[in-house]
Amino acid sequence: MERSSGILMPVSSLPSPYGIGTLGKAAYEFVDFLAAAGQSWWQILPAGPTSVGDSPYQSPSAHAGNPYFIDPDLLAADGLLDDGDAEKLNWGDDLSKVDYGLLYENRPKLLRKAKARGFERDKEKVKAFADENPWLEDYALFMAVKEHFGMRSWLEWPDEDILLGKPEARDRYRKELNEAVEYYEYIQYLFFKQWNDLKSYAHDRGIGIIGDMPLYVALDSADVWSSPEYFQLDEKNTPVKVAGVPPDLFTEDGQLWGNPLYAYDVMEKDGFSWWIDRIKGAARLYDVIRIDHFRGLESYWAVPYGDTTARNGVWIKGPGMALIGKIKESLPDTRFIAEDLGYLTPEVRQLLKDSGFPGMQVMQFSFDSRDAQSTLPEDYERNCVCYAGTHDNDTLAGWKENAAAPDIEKARSVLGLGDDDFIRGMLKAGMSTAADLFIAQMQDYLELGSEARINTPGTTEGNWQWRSTPGQIPETLAAEIAEMTALYERR
Repeated sequence: MERSSGILMPVSSLPSPYGIGTLGKAAYEFVDFLAAAGQSWWQILPAGPTSVGDSPYQSPSAHAGNPYFIDPDLLAADGLLDDGDAEKLNWGDDLSKVDYGLLYENRPKLLRKAKARGFERDKEKVKAFADENPWLEDYALFMAVKEHFGMRSWLEWPDEDILLGKPEARDRYRKELNEAVEYYEYIQYLFFKQWNDLKSYAHDRGIGIIGDMPLYVALDSADVWSSPEYFQLDEKNTPVKVAGVPPDLFTEDGQLWGNPLYAYDVMEKDGFSWWIDRIKGAARLYDVIRIDHFRGLESYWAVPYGDTTARNGVWIKGPGMALIGKIKESLPDTRFIAEDLGYLTPEVRQLLKDSGFPGMQVMQFSFDSRDAQSTLPEDYERNCVCYAGTHDNDTLAGWKENAAAPDIEKARSVLGLGDDDFIRGMLKAGMSTAADLFIAQMQDYLELGSEARINTPGTTEGNWQWRSTPGQIPETLAAEIAEMTALYERR
C-alpha cells in the first residue's frame, strides 16, 4: 500500500433526513469531501443488515447489504416511490442519533412499496443478480421464514424440518412465502445497485473503500442456518462452544460475543470454500478488507455455550496459514488489513508476518500506562495502519477527558502537546508516522467529545447511534486536512 491516508466514517453516521445515513446525496458529498481533503480512502464499518442489538458485527448475513442504507430519494428518482413518501414517516426528532426502533417500523413500508412497483419491471435484472450471487437464495428464504415465525431466531422455529433445512421443507416454504422471498431478493438488488453506483463514483474521484469483515458470523444468520456443517454445533444445530475474548486489563469478565465457532477441520477438507466465497463477496463491496479479530485465526477463545461470561473459555488452535494461504492463492489481488489487537502472542505475531498483511497501531493504546508492550508512534513500522482511534475507542477529545491521567501526560510528553493543540497534535503525529496508511475518525477532525463515540465494547446500549448533522463539517476543513496530508507526504 502506498503512503496514504483516509477517514473512518460509518455509512450510518452520514447526515440524512431519513433516520440513518444512506447511499444517497450525503454519501456522494462525503466522497467529494474526501477528494478535496486529499484523502485516498473511505473506511466504513460492516455494510450488512443489523439485527437485535443494532451491531453491524452481528448480522443475519455475511453477504447481504443493509436495507436501511437504500436511499429513498434515489428510489423516488427511479420511479419506485412518490416524492414525499419518505417524508411522511417518522424517523425521529434527534438528527444526531439513529433510532433503530423507528427504522425497523417504518423503513420496510417504503421498501415494500418499491418492491410492489418495481419487481416485475426489474425481474430479469433481479434474476441476473441472483445468478451472480448464489448466497441470495438462502438469505431470502431465511429472512422470509424468519418473518413468517415472528422474527424469532431460527433455532426457535416451531417447524423442525425447516429449522434443519430439509430440502422438501425449503421447497415448500419457498412456494408458500414466494412474495416475501421476492421482497428480500429485490431489496438486495436495490442495495447493490446503489452501492455499485456510489463505489464507481468514489473510484472516479480517486477514493477507495476500506470495509470491515467480522471474523465470526452471527448465530441467528442465514450463513449458519444454511451451512451448519461448517460450525461447531450439535445434532440439533445448537452451539457447543461460542466465541469471545478472555478477561484482560479492560474487562475482568472478558467479552462473551456468542458467535458460533467454525468447524475448521470440515472447512479444510473442501479447501475452505465457504471462506473463499465469503471473501469474494466482501471484495465486491470493498477495495481493501479489514479482517476483524485477526488473532482468532491463530488461536481462538472458546466459551461453553450457555455461560454468562467469557471467564471459562479455553484457547484452541486456529487454522493459521492453512486458511490464509488458501485465501491468497484463490484471491491473489485482494488486499487486506489485519486487526491484530488484543492478546498477542509470539505465534500471532509470526502469523501476521507470514501473511504479509499490514497490522494495526492505535495511538490511544500507544500511551496506555497499563501496557508495558505498547509501541510509541515513532517506532511504528511501515507495513501497518496507524489509527488515531477506531470505532471501539473514545473520540480523541473524549479520551483526553476520560483516560487515566498518566496516559494523557505520556502523550503530552512524547508528542509535545499542549491543551490548545492536543487533538490536532495527535492527528499530525499520526500523519507523520512511518505507517503506510493513516486513518482518523471523522469525529476527531471535528473535535467532538464522547457523545460522538460509535461503540463501547462490552456494553449493549447506546452504541452505533452517532450521526453527523447537516452542515456540521465546516467548508474550510477539507483544505486544512489536505494541507496536513501534503505536509506529511500522504495521499
